[in-house]
Amino acid sequence: MAFITANWNPLGEAFYRKTELYEMCWNLKDGLGDSLVAAAPYGGPIALLREPHRRSPSSRPQLEIYSASGVSVASFPWKSGPVVHLGWTVSDELLCVQEDGSVLIYDLFGSFKRHFNMGLEVVQSQVLEAKVFHSPYGTGIAIVTGSSRFTLATNIDDLKLRRLPEVPGLQGKPSCWVVLSQDRQTKVLLSIGPELFILDNTACTAVVPPGLSPQAGSIVQMSVSFSYKYLALFTDTGHLWTGSSNLQDKLREVDTKKPTPPKQMVWCRRPRSQQPSVVLMWDRLLLVAGICQDTIQFPVEDQCVLVGELDGVRIISSTNQELLQEVPVVCQDIFKIASMAPGALLLEAHREYEKSSQKADEYLREIKEQSMLGEAVRQCVEAAGHEYDSNTQKSLLRAASFGKCFLTDFAPDLFVSTCRELRVLNAVRETGVGLPLTHTQFKQLTLQVLIDRLVYRQFYPLAIEICRYLKIPDYQGVSRVLKHWASCKVQQKDLSDDAIARAVCVKVGDSPGVSYSHIAAKAYDCGRTELAIKLLDFEARSGEQVPLLLKMKRSQLALSKAVESGDTDLVYTVVTYLKNEMNRGDFFMTLRNQPVALSLYRQFCKLQEQDTLKDLYNQDDDHQELANYYVTASYREKRLDSRLSLLQSAVDEYNKAKNEFSAKATEEEMRLLRFQRKLDDEKGAGLLGLTLQATMEALLALGLNKQAEQLYRDFRVPDKRYWWLKLKSLAEKEEWEELEKFSKSKKSPIGYLAFVEVCMKSYNKSEAKKYVSKVTPEQKVKAHLAISDLEGAAEAAIERKNESEMGAVLSRCSSSDRLLIDRLNRARTSLAKK
Repeated sequence: MAFITANWNPLGEAFYRKTELYEMCWNLKDGLGDSLVAAAPYGGPIALLREPHRRSPSSRPQLEIYSASGVSVASFPWKSGPVVHLGWTVSDELLCVQEDGSVLIYDLFGSFKRHFNMGLEVVQSQVLEAKVFHSPYGTGIAIVTGSSRFTLATNIDDLKLRRLPEVPGLQGKPSCWVVLSQDRQTKVLLSIGPELFILDNTACTAVVPPGLSPQAGSIVQMSVSFSYKYLALFTDTGHLWTGSSNLQDKLREVDTKKPTPPKQMVWCRRPRSQQPSVVLMWDRLLLVAGICQDTIQFPVEDQCVLVGELDGVRIISSTNQELLQEVPVVCQDIFKIASMAPGALLLEAHREYEKSSQKADEYLREIKEQSMLGEAVRQCVEAAGHEYDSNTQKSLLRAASFGKCFLTDFAPDLFVSTCRELRVLNAVRETGVGLPLTHTQFKQLTLQVLIDRLVYRQFYPLAIEICRYLKIPDYQGVSRVLKHWASCKVQQKDLSDDAIARAVCVKVGDSPGVSYSHIAAKAYDCGRTELAIKLLDFEARSGEQVPLLLKMKRSQLALSKAVESGDTDLVYTVVTYLKNEMNRGDFFMTLRNQPVALSLYRQFCKLQEQDTLKDLYNQDDDHQELANYYVTASYREKRLDSRLSLLQSAVDEYNKAKNEFSAKATEEEMRLLRFQRKLDDEKGAGLLGLTLQATMEALLALGLNKQAEQLYRDFRVPDKRYWWLKLKSLAEKEEWEELEKFSKSKKSPIGYLAFVEVCMKSYNKSEAKKYVSKVTPEQKVKAHLAISDLEGAAEAAIERKNESEMGAVLSRCSSSDRLLIDRLNRARTSLAKK
């Protein structure tokens, strides 16, 4: 236990420790001197621009990107303008702020992504200083220009530049300044000598830190904590003031006895910190000052860079990297010398148990007597999460496992999750991966973001193993990793299209959530069209294939895929695209090769584009459909000459199609139209456009019997139809004498029951009776019943000896017709006996 606390340094009631993270893999001959250095938080990458002020075209500065362990990721000569500041976004993209206000963005592997400018006025006045900061809105940038004006953007992904108000009395850049993110607002805190000002969107306000000594002097350095809650100010007399960033509360003021401004000043605190502190670095000294009067001093042998983290400070030098942090309370309780905390006793009990010593039982009894065994297990598990050394982790977890064996109601969730998380953390902390995350940082970062970072760094096998080990659902884990892997795979220029397509198919297979069309789109964006087509063959959803094929100008293939899918909407989408992109002839020829698409397009044209439909039929020499088109079009014409012209075209096409019936029917339609126009001109009958039957009905109604008979003869109207039309017309006009003459003109082809029924519909019973005698015997009963002559109906039914007719008559009889009912019943009985 003594060796664990050997590197602990007391600060007030707390302890601080330095843990070595890595021996750096890089080989920096000149160290970190004369270089711009930026390291991303949460164990992020390190960017290093050597000799940034070198202006010689023959010898350009070198921009190098390393992992946190110093493994080289990318390196290239800087060919753009002078760089003022380097910084990293929350998604590990490198921001390079130039003197002219241009901000160039590179990915982790040194590939240029995009750029933007901090304003036109910056080009003239130049950027003097810049800071990259992270806020709830994303990654932001703030700059101060040669005209002593501040400009900031709170989110570079949604760029909105804000030019802050002028600072009275400011010449050039301020002594020092920081960006504050408070109450969803981003502000700038700056100092001019001993004075402090806060710049927001509308005003510049002078502020005074509470409790700062009058003899403190000018403020020459300031730092805000990782969470933006605390502020540290350093003066030219060596005083360090710490307090809340809203300048409402003071924590402490410490005299460091160091009037020289530190090169760097960074907050070092952890969530629920006992003793938050500020780390100050000079050339040969690292000073940790807390909210007590004590300080800790570490010698510095090499130039270092301090990186503020959620729960400590990373110290990066040319040879190694260390993590300075406050020792968590639970670790203090367990590892402090002579500690009697439950976790310390359980750890000691397990050690004795491994030695087969009976002291193990004594320690366990002591813990149980205090009813603290559950708390002891919890402390060991929690402390294991805070330890960086894997051997210490194992020792604590074994002790926890030993202790929980004596508990009956212990919930294992915390123990199991901590074991799994530590295994993942130990894997990503390896030098080859270079993500030195603490357990606290991991919890804040979340597992999904860690997977994303591994994928972004192209550690695909490790990311997949972690997903499977932690049993993350495929669509959130393995499938997401494979999707990114495949998108990178298609960009490999040293492999053939076939090799890449096979590799992607074998690796991805039918993994849920992975879209081959998305991978194919990446391939197409890289200029590999043939590879994209091969990948699309693996895509099961036609709705995903077709849009990309259209984008790639592979319209024939897109149409084939749409037809194969059976999705009519998809076919219409492709056809519409082809129509807009191709000339008319090529478009029609393309459709001819796809009968299904052609049929659907015809249906569309029938409803929307009649003229196009005609062109389609002409293109295909489809005389039958073309004739049908002319007939349909004729009905839309109001002028008779145009209608007749279209009908004549239809006749010609029907003849070409050898459809004699349709040709003859169309010719008769033309004759009828001419006949109607002639009568309209002579009589004003308004017949044009009526059917043959409607025309005859209208003529009979108008009393133009000769013209009606002419139509009857010319168009060979069936006798029955003509007699029915004339019968109804005469009855409606109540021309009963004419009706009687008409009935006697010749034998009626429709019989005389029709005359009876039509007369009764006109409520003329007397006229109806005239025709009853002419009705055939089979219809006598119906005729008598039609005029309500029950006696006559009964006579006819009895005479015909028809039982069903007798039943029909009986159904019409009422109780007053007793004699008739008896007569009919006798007749039915007699008929039944026979």
